Amino acid sequence: MAPSILETQPVAPHSLSSPAQKPVDRKIFPDGIKTSGQHPPLYDQIRPYSAFPKEITGESVWKAEDYTNNPERWVHVFNDEEIEELSAVADKFLADKIPLTGISKDNFVLPKLSVLLTSIRREILNGKGFILFKGFPVEKWGNHKSAVAYMGLGTYLGYFVSQNGRGHVLGHVKDLGEDSTQIDKVRIYRTNARQFFHADDSDIVGLLCIARALEGGESDIVSSHHVWNTLQKERPDVAETLTKPIWYFDRKGEVSVGEEPYIKTSVFYLERGADGRVYSKWDPYYVKSLDRFMDKGIIPHLSPEQVEAAKVLEETCHRLRLHMILEVGDIQFLSNEHVLHARTEYKDHAPPTPRRHLMRLWLATPESEDGWKLPFHDSAEKKRGGIQVNDTPPVCPLDAE
Repeated sequence: MAPSILETQPVAPHSLSSPAQKPVDRKIFPDGIKTSGQHPPLYDQIRPYSAFPKEITGESVWKAEDYTNNPERWVHVFNDEEIEELSAVADKFLADKIPLTGISKDNFVLPKLSVLLTSIRREILNGKGFILFKGFPVEKWGNHKSAVAYMGLGTYLGYFVSQNGRGHVLGHVKDLGEDSTQIDKVRIYRTNARQFFHADDSDIVGLLCIARALEGGESDIVSSHHVWNTLQKERPDVAETLTKPIWYFDRKGEVSVGEEPYIKTSVFYLERGADGRVYSKWDPYYVKSLDRFMDKGIIPHLSPEQVEAAKVLEETCHRLRLHMILEVGDIQFLSNEHVLHARTEYKDHAPPTPRRHLMRLWLATPESEDGWKLPFHDSAEKKRGGIQVNDTPPVCPLDAE
């Protein structure tokens, strides 16, 4: 058997569908839009390595040293006026008794903050790909109002999509004591284990810090375009391996009727159309967890070239990473198109001190609203991507469950 890619990581310090959505039952999907879910790519849209750029240029290519000592370039501290507007709109939303799964820009109107959020959305999609907000008053507001205000902010960046087979559109990154070694069954965000560099199944991911860990749980991000350029200079063989649709990704049982339990795809894609940008989709846990299929001969084991590529990719991300610590009241929004993110292992406080807790959003940005032109059949849908199992309705639990 090929060596485990998780054992070789460095130590931490289809034709396009119409943009028109299919009608859905608003009793199940209150905003009238259903998450599309996970899908294999359109294989005839996957370009060969020879079509990829040898070097990417522009704002999406950044180095850690560009930002480490320049927080003004990537941190926005909410001022009193912004918090007052957010608070008033959240209070009205709560008073109107609208289900949180029905929140949208239409019923969460931010006349002033929307200008800032529109600019930040462009920066996330087409610029450096990340922003850190500070000063969100989670301790003052509590989980319910904080969730409303947080999701309200998110509606200006994208459409929330389901993050698991239970329909959670408001997710919770928290250690629930699940066994992180059972990676064919357990999602790592529900443990305190290290998360290697990866991208989520959405265009944008948001994390709101409700409570910090005693130790660890710190955040690392990296420009996948800088990683690509580095691989092209140092290991073009690895770059080429990562562009081939030879990688199987586990779905960990979160599948609808008639779907396969894994997806065969590549790690780096090219956006459709002329001058397509390089898009990355990777999570080593979802590759390693496929041993149960590999051992039965259903899918092939990783080749030595793939094992090496996975190892070099993680090492390169780790070497080029920008490190940050999320404090209580911080919100991190990242692009999943051209930024990879990771977190260190952590240890929680002893009770009764709250455990580390981040509220998570997965947000979709369709082509019709300046989203990337991805080689997937749902690229034009409002809620492309995410994880949708049959007609499981969206839910917004206020804590991990």
